Amino acid sequence: MNEAVLKDLLEQVKLGNEPVESALERLRHLPFEDIGDAVIDHHRTLRQGFPEVIFGANKSAGQMERIIAAMMNKGSNILATRLDADKAEQLAKAFPNAVWHQDARCLTIEQQPVDITGRGTILVISAGTSDIPVAAEAVVTARIMGNQVEQLFDVGVAGLHRLLAKRQQLFSASVLIVGAGMEGALPSVVGGMVSRPVIAVPTSVGYGAAFGGVAALLGMLNSCASGVTVVNIDNGFGAGYAASLMNRECP
Repeated sequence: MNEAVLKDLLEQVKLGNEPVESALERLRHLPFEDIGDAVIDHHRTLRQGFPEVIFGANKSAGQMERIIAAMMNKGSNILATRLDADKAEQLAKAFPNAVWHQDARCLTIEQQPVDITGRGTILVISAGTSDIPVAAEAVVTARIMGNQVEQLFDVGVAGLHRLLAKRQQLFSASVLIVGAGMEGALPSVVGGMVSRPVIAVPTSVGYGAAFGGVAALLGMLNSCASGVTVVNIDNGFGAGYAASLMNRECP
């Protein structure tokens, strides 16, 4: 339940159009609902501006169905991350309005129109084509959280002219998310070019000494460019969420 829905409910009670008992029933599971194998935080939208996000890895399709159904019953939009294709197919059968974002490994359901609350554009950049799944997760997250999002793919430092050709796009963004594997150099380059927050996402792309993204993580943590913030390895969702908070219009 978001702030607008809650205000409308209270207004209807005030006007006598909604019985107190009916309103109480709608509020019964605020702030949370225990459905057995999950306790759903229905209050999160009121506290943070966006519903609880479902991490899909290691959850069964049945668990996901129960969680999604309970959240949809409260009018929430749905974002589920880290789903494989088989699980997504099962959920799409249960929820016909679901959209499966294959590259991002995310599933979304929009019960309410997504209002654009970001004050500017979030630009998501991936160093290589192999980094696209992580970048795509950031894109889906930022979009469903109410942002205008643009993307740049395959503009890594091995061919820096590809990035420099997009300078105007870099300079016009309010927040930039930069995903890179291997040595993880691209966020430092971008951070040295722009006057906006840069969120670096190390990806688990690279040969043996990349250590599954650890080399990129350490490189980004040691960035010489000021204003670069680093999230965990392959955490496109975390980057998209953080960028949304940075880009949000304050009330």
